[in-house]
Order: sequence, then C-alpha cells, then structure tokens
Amino acid sequence: MNDKKRILLVEDDTALSGVYRSRLELEGFDVQEVSNGEDALSAALEFKPDLVLLDAMMPKISGFDVLDILRNTPETGNIKVVMLTALSQPKDKERAEDLGVDDYLVKSQVVIGDVVQRVKHHLGMAEEPSPSE
Repeated sequence: MNDKKRILLVEDDTALSGVYRSRLELEGFDVQEVSNGEDALSAALEFKPDLVLLDAMMPKISGFDVLDILRNTPETGNIKVVMLTALSQPKDKERAEDLGVDDYLVKSQVVIGDVVQRVKHHLGMAEEPSPSE
C-alpha cells in the first residue's frame, strides 16, 4: 500500500523545481511537478495532493489566483498550500493570507531544509524532539 504523502510542486524555474523534487522524493514524498497555474489546477484535481508547494510568479495564472481557486473549489478546499515565492513584500504575504494560504515562505530567506521542515509540519509529520533522558 502506498501511504506516501503527495506533494504538488508548482514552480516555473525547472532547475529549482528539480532540486526541490529530488529532495522531497529523498524525504519519502510522492512528488508531481508542474510549471504553470493552469496545470496546477488540473493536477490538484487529478493527483489529489496532500500539500501544494506553490510559486507566486508564474505564466498564465499566478500563484495567488491558483490559491484562490483551490480554496473555492470543494474538492481542493482542504489541501494544504505553502507558497514559496520571491515576493518578500508584506502586502504579498497579506494577500496570500487573505486567500487562505497555510504558510508563506520567501525563497531568499529559506534553504531547502527549512521548506521540507515546513512541509512536514503542515502534514503533521514534524519530527518529535527526542525526550531528554
């Protein structure tokens, strides 16, 4: 039985998405990669991810619009969404939060390990701190 958590990776920078994909697969996730908002919306319905790692600046449909549509579609309304973006302005973060994002990470402020840790946190997989004996 495949009980791997599914991650939908939405990123138009193929080099970056390749790095994220290999790290997430290494961590035991089932990853599907798409490079634009249109594909993200159809993949969210077909792949049924547990979490979407979503870039904001993309061709066709922006990450904000993807988030808005996911949140307003009954089948995808409960999927965890973590935005991973180059936009570091507070107004962008506020906009994402108003649209119901679960987490908002600025690419220049996080390393891949941080992203993996946040993904696990939102999926309820955060490593438990070992009890000090």
